[in-house]
Amino acid sequence: MSERLIGMLLFPRMTQLDLTGPYEVFARLPNTRVSLVAHRLDPVETDRGLIILPNATYADCPQVDVIVVPGGPGQQDLMDDAPTLAFLRRQAEGAAYVTSVCTGSLVLGAAGLLEGRRATCHWGAIDLLSHFGAMPTRERIVFDGRIITAAGVASGIDFALALAARLDGETVAREIQLHIEYDPAPPFDSGSPRTAAPDIVERVKARGAKLYAARADTARRAGEKIGQG
Repeated sequence: MSERLIGMLLFPRMTQLDLTGPYEVFARLPNTRVSLVAHRLDPVETDRGLIILPNATYADCPQVDVIVVPGGPGQQDLMDDAPTLAFLRRQAEGAAYVTSVCTGSLVLGAAGLLEGRRATCHWGAIDLLSHFGAMPTRERIVFDGRIITAAGVASGIDFALALAARLDGETVAREIQLHIEYDPAPPFDSGSPRTAAPDIVERVKARGAKLYAARADTARRAGEKIGQG
């Protein structure tokens, strides 16, 4: 059996947990290699200052079985980045699964890969999916054929376990979940705008208002480029 290859996009100002949460699951799958793919092999700094080293570039990355696009503030730049979008389109042609975490789904949309598809995103940006002809779906993980999108940040672990079950069976996924002791018991019921206090939701929205406005403008222009808008 040939080795399975999972490619995870790495870019400046990404949110590291969007990548490292799923990575922890995928790296434990049998007969699987996870590759961190970036423009160049230079160190990449995340939005909170963590430095991560890629091990493949767009130019030398072979065809992957699964492509994963994380999100974060730097995602906005990727919606305008022709080499990134071309790489995703090329990989999507042969990948068994095309996936994203958080606002990474907006990058898939900008690449023209979500038209007519159900998809999710971080709650603060999910409405922007409509610019790409996608159907925004407020679920934690959305499967639409071979397209899989996960909601915000920490949902990436749930997504990875769900995909692990598809790839290698539920028993393997359950074993990985136990090994990493993924047994969430958050101290506060504040992980979703549905459960957080309204004043907390408004403060979080206010802090992200500038980023949202810039992201919305970029999403609108990217949607127009692929004929959606």
